[in-house]
Amino acid sequence: MGINFLVQNVDSGGRAGILETAHGTVRTPTFMPVGTQASVKTLVPDELVALGADVILGNTYHLYLRPGVSTVRELGGLGKFMGWNGPTLTDSGGFQVYSLADQAKITDEGVEFRSHIDGDIHVFTPELVMDYQIQLGADIIMSFDQCIAYTDDISIARDAMHRTSRWAERCVASQPTGGQSLFGIIQGGMFESLRDESASFMTKLGFPGYAIGGLGVGEPKSTMYALAKFSAALLPWDKPRYLMGVGSPEDLVRCVASGVDMFDCALPTRIARNGALFTKLGRIDIASAIYKDSSNSVEDGCDCYACSNFTLGYLNHLFKAKELLGLRLASIHNLRFVTRLMTEMRDAIMLGTFEHFAREFLSSYQTANEEARLEQRRKLLS
Repeated sequence: MGINFLVQNVDSGGRAGILETAHGTVRTPTFMPVGTQASVKTLVPDELVALGADVILGNTYHLYLRPGVSTVRELGGLGKFMGWNGPTLTDSGGFQVYSLADQAKITDEGVEFRSHIDGDIHVFTPELVMDYQIQLGADIIMSFDQCIAYTDDISIARDAMHRTSRWAERCVASQPTGGQSLFGIIQGGMFESLRDESASFMTKLGFPGYAIGGLGVGEPKSTMYALAKFSAALLPWDKPRYLMGVGSPEDLVRCVASGVDMFDCALPTRIARNGALFTKLGRIDIASAIYKDSSNSVEDGCDCYACSNFTLGYLNHLFKAKELLGLRLASIHNLRFVTRLMTEMRDAIMLGTFEHFAREFLSSYQTANEEARLEQRRKLLS
């Protein structure tokens, strides 16, 4: 079967829904932990289930290079390969090509790029990317798109958007006939007029779901929020809306309020491995000396394994001693914080109290310094 999506309730812009797939039900709004290489770093599938994850994301670019899509196919497909029984989604690799721009040559035919592993030259075309995703066997697969830098001018953005549209047509022509569902991706850089044109073209192709791409690439938060809201409003009411690569708590709350249903991001686990833990008041640095003797948990009321069993002082010790357990416990906490946040938002939408919930959360949550955040993001993408 493909997917079936039902919007159950709407409140203050937020949508609560049910997404049915061949491998299970997804409650939306949902956050999808990133298993780029068929692994959510430091965690096993049973832990992800306990944390409340409904969908795991894999990446076609990385799995194509290692171990190879044929290996994943022969070992039962992405879900079986990684021991995950629930729904899966694969990205097309378009963002990875963008992040390797200095090693890639983009034409209308596709992309020629050098492997970040061994320097070998490879080619991705829409047809090949579709074939690879069909072999990987995820429930939801993505059309091949061209992502650009947020600083690119309207001429570059227009060319990339039109190329993404042409590639989408080729993906549709090559899409599977079975149970996988192909999502189209809206592009257009930082320009509303181009995003409007992209959404109009993509919706005419009749995808079962739509992603908003090209955001969260270093632009100011205010720009991202405005374009996410603008783009979501252009998409069909009865189809799931997926904002790619966005996952900080404040972003999730603001973008759920803009009508987005699905999110993915490596941020919660990546910053966890660097000692940054989410709380309702903002991030804390667990390696800070102020936590050395603390007998408190990371956050009162959190039901994750880390908060239920260990103190801030112990976690501080693990990070100071560079113990691997610290990375695991921090990842468990951050993912549980995010999945619990999604559940709380869903419940508030169903109860008609989402506006109050969002206002209370955002008034308490202290966001990361914007200038420092942008600089860190630029370094990651450079």
